[in-house]
Amino acid sequence: MKNYKEMRLMRTWGEYMGYPRALTIAGSDSGGGAGIQADLKTFAALGVHGLCVITAVTAQNTCGVRATFDLPPEFVTKQLDAVMEDFDVKWAKTGMLSNAEIIRAVEAGARRYKLRLVVDPVMVAATGAPLVRESAFGALAKLLARAELVTPNVPEAERLSGVKIKSKVDMRKAARAIAHLGPRAVLIKGGHLRGGEVVDLLYANGKFIEFRGPRIIAEPTHGTGCSFASAITAELAKGATIEDAVDVARKFVANAIANRLDVGRGVKPVNQVSALLRDAEKGRALEEVWTAAQLLVNNKKFVKLLPEVGTNVAMALPGAKTREEIVGLSDRIVRTGDLAHLTGFPVLGGSEHVANVVLTAMRHDSNIRAGLNFRFSDDAIRVCRKLKLRVAEFDRSKEPRGAKTMIWGTKQAIKKAVVPDIIFDRGAPGKEAMIRLLGRSAVGIAKTALKISSML
Repeated sequence: MKNYKEMRLMRTWGEYMGYPRALTIAGSDSGGGAGIQADLKTFAALGVHGLCVITAVTAQNTCGVRATFDLPPEFVTKQLDAVMEDFDVKWAKTGMLSNAEIIRAVEAGARRYKLRLVVDPVMVAATGAPLVRESAFGALAKLLARAELVTPNVPEAERLSGVKIKSKVDMRKAARAIAHLGPRAVLIKGGHLRGGEVVDLLYANGKFIEFRGPRIIAEPTHGTGCSFASAITAELAKGATIEDAVDVARKFVANAIANRLDVGRGVKPVNQVSALLRDAEKGRALEEVWTAAQLLVNNKKFVKLLPEVGTNVAMALPGAKTREEIVGLSDRIVRTGDLAHLTGFPVLGGSEHVANVVLTAMRHDSNIRAGLNFRFSDDAIRVCRKLKLRVAEFDRSKEPRGAKTMIWGTKQAIKKAVVPDIIFDRGAPGKEAMIRLLGRSAVGIAKTALKISSML
């Protein structure tokens, strides 16, 4: 009894804290790209504590499903009982339910515990392997009658509705037909239809809502449907409406697809934690640039390297392609008397010239992530060579009209060497001569710049 009271106290504290919980009832993907694994990663990425009931285990990877093994229905029920006796769960998502007995066990459990269901009617894996037996479709119809939302893709919607889908008009017909099976809402995912735009169609309360967005890639991905349905479930568990949950889930999955993982030899799985990793990299880059700037302004010798226009320090996020993915100073490090003075702070998009140098260099060497500029002198170049830094020059007088100087100049310098450590020019009328230092991190190049200044 004492243990029960302690458990009850802990459960009450968890409810008081309001940490959302959601359950996935699905199969296990040994390749980690779909199924239970994708669902739990999605829940965690969206701030939801994920619970699971495994219905089947598969021997699969990104190339295909080699074998499946269905768990006994009574063991599925035991898992569900264990979860529901300890956790206050209101929302659950179903995925791979491969036979009628398992479907009936899940439907009975959902009815017993009054679970609100998002049913993802998984029928075929991204690699083409069937994941549900034909004999299970009768039981699936009964489960759909309990669903708050069902999320078929086009082939699944065709199988459930009997409607051949070639257009948005067909999607509406199919959605109505599926709604007659009993779910409160139907979301048909339009990714299988051709076109540069993807349209997902929600049918709820007798109304249609279209969600539109550009097609991220043409090639198939692994785990998209699982992640989409579990993202919707996570948002519903946090109290969102179905319409808002679908909107958030679409953006989440679009990001996960755009940053899909190249981890196997077959279909690439989506990356559910890409946004979290991106935020972590932003924090790291902001801290790096700030630390680098502080190193420079706190060293009196660096004043010798300050150009008239000032110095900026920049660091790119991994795989950056635009200036908005570069952290730089909002203003420059400038000279005030005999001291260096910091007039800005690290922000995304905070640098233009240095950012363009870094972005251009990254296209040739992904290890290059950071850059800073400092005053040109022949002595400084001699010191750079003495330090065994690779040095390359471009001539501003040869710059084509309309060219972006830093992009053009960096390309010219790279033509003469593997991405150099130092890129410099001797200026032009109205343009100050300048040296740019490239490297892997903002702190690393700041230390190199201080070493150069100490040798002048």
